[in-house]
Amino acid sequence: MFFNFEKSAARTIRQLLKPFEKSIFSFKYKIPSLAFSHIQRHSYVNVYMKWKKESYYDSIEHIHQSIHLKPIIALKNCIAQDPNGCIPISAVSKRGLQLDVPMKVARFMRQYPSIFEEFTGPKYNLPWFRLTSEAAEIDKDEKRVYEECREDLRSRLRKMILMTRENVLPLKIIQGMQWYLGLPDDFLQYPEQNLDESFRFVEMEDGLKGLALERREKVCSVIEKNAMKRGLYFGGPMEAIEFPFFPPKGLRLKRKIENWLHEFQKLPYISPYDDLSNLDPNSDIAEKRLVGVLHELLSLFVEHSAERKKLFCLKKHFGLPQKVHKAFERHPHMFYLSFRNKTCTVILKEAYSNESAIEKHPLLRVRKKYIKLMKESEVILRNRRMNNRFSNCSAKLDLDSNDLDERGHETAVSSVEQVT
Repeated sequence: MFFNFEKSAARTIRQLLKPFEKSIFSFKYKIPSLAFSHIQRHSYVNVYMKWKKESYYDSIEHIHQSIHLKPIIALKNCIAQDPNGCIPISAVSKRGLQLDVPMKVARFMRQYPSIFEEFTGPKYNLPWFRLTSEAAEIDKDEKRVYEECREDLRSRLRKMILMTRENVLPLKIIQGMQWYLGLPDDFLQYPEQNLDESFRFVEMEDGLKGLALERREKVCSVIEKNAMKRGLYFGGPMEAIEFPFFPPKGLRLKRKIENWLHEFQKLPYISPYDDLSNLDPNSDIAEKRLVGVLHELLSLFVEHSAERKKLFCLKKHFGLPQKVHKAFERHPHMFYLSFRNKTCTVILKEAYSNESAIEKHPLLRVRKKYIKLMKESEVILRNRRMNNRFSNCSAKLDLDSNDLDERGHETAVSSVEQVT
């Protein structure tokens, strides 16, 4: 009798929901046993949020200068690692692609005279480069941060690996994410001092080498920690945690989208560090977990931002859907997409709207120093151009005055000859 009641109830629900099958709010219920307290629903797959420009996020200097700073730091490291503290241009001229230099290396280095000092080498009159005293001082500060904050950097790498499906990442992907995590270029080359016993190198499929971790204890995400501080989360399974929203100014949403957001917030929060094998990848809860993964990932990065295309390489190992980019578009109240520098940069809004919510990366202060020094190069180059113009004008005036003197002398000679 109970079985017949459940079938009847299911039939009634389907009939009630039939008019809304083509709506973005249609629910495809897979009727479970009545003991289930949560249903994985499919309600907003087609929701579209119009992109809205926000000048504040487009004007955060250290985010948008990061793409220019990366090759500068790579070249700086080449010089700093040399025993003599200087290198000929031939040492890096053919490594432009490897170092992400967007033009000829010599031309690029000459654009930043506040960081790279050029001089003539001891042989063959080749151009050599060394660091300016200001750049060398910041380099020392950077190394000091790496030394003092090694455990913090290790923890960020550990969390990133623990968010993967099998707690392992290929070394080439880790190397590609080192800039965002704030790891030094040679971090993986010295595992004895940079990694602890919880890390191990493994062989992966396709002959790739990877770095694996054994899960020893529960890891809490930033979202969970902040909810606990506010007394809104107690660590239980399938508890709902509302995401912090920072909607664009003047944003007006349709009623149906507002209702969708309200329902989305009430869904259970699945930690990025929890197993996702039992989740329906097309369900609302899986979408909420995806947003939580992206939030946690960006919270680990130095600028709490990243080029969107750089995150796509993580899809396979993080269990992210093929169209992960749509998650950024559907959640403009959490992520901002900036299109400066001819690329798309994803920015975590919470990091810049609530400074106490996410811990600042220890390397951020150093990178800001480099960016400030970069800007001094513009002044140096401008002064050089003005001095060159002044020198050219002075030389031209000297030539003109010499011509006048010669003409005056010739005129005087001819006058004397006429008198005689």
